[in-house]
Amino acid sequence: MNELIEYILQFGNLNRQQINLVKNQARELTLHKDEFFSKAGKIPKQVGFIVEGVIRGCYYNNRGEEITRCFISENNLVVDYVNFESNISSSEYLQACTDCKLIVFSRQNWDELSLTILDWDNIKNKMVQRCMYQKSRKAPVISQDATTRYLEFMANYPALINRVPLTYIASYLGVTQQSLSRIRRNIR
Repeated sequence: MNELIEYILQFGNLNRQQINLVKNQARELTLHKDEFFSKAGKIPKQVGFIVEGVIRGCYYNNRGEEITRCFISENNLVVDYVNFESNISSSEYLQACTDCKLIVFSRQNWDELSLTILDWDNIKNKMVQRCMYQKSRKAPVISQDATTRYLEFMANYPALINRVPLTYIASYLGVTQQSLSRIRRNIR
């Protein structure tokens, strides 16, 4: 829980009573590899903070191919926030790539913080902005060759190379798993 509080305090100040309220509104959740935090076709019901593990955002394109859009790792929020706030069905999945430990807030508990903590909306907005930025940043540029995309992935996500299945990395880079294996062999 301390990781979450340290994360929140980057975006604003809370007194001891407010910190205790945040802790009381949250609960711990364990996701095993391949389990979903939220699913396409369902309304997102919770906001999470990753204490341990990696979650990926993915969707299916119009050809039925699974596309990995982003990776979210420790000390970051995980939520399909636009659909969470709008209370509408999501078009993407948030799936555990590894076993994960999270701290989560239900919609009711998340909203309760806004009603109770005076500056919570300001803090929340800053956290959500970072979350949205991290989900959208560093996407591979498809006009680049595949080797360049992989080298940039290695530079941007060095800690994920050996933690995330190659099939997800290949999907993120827009290449087949065989092509990724060939690229990796040629780099060594």
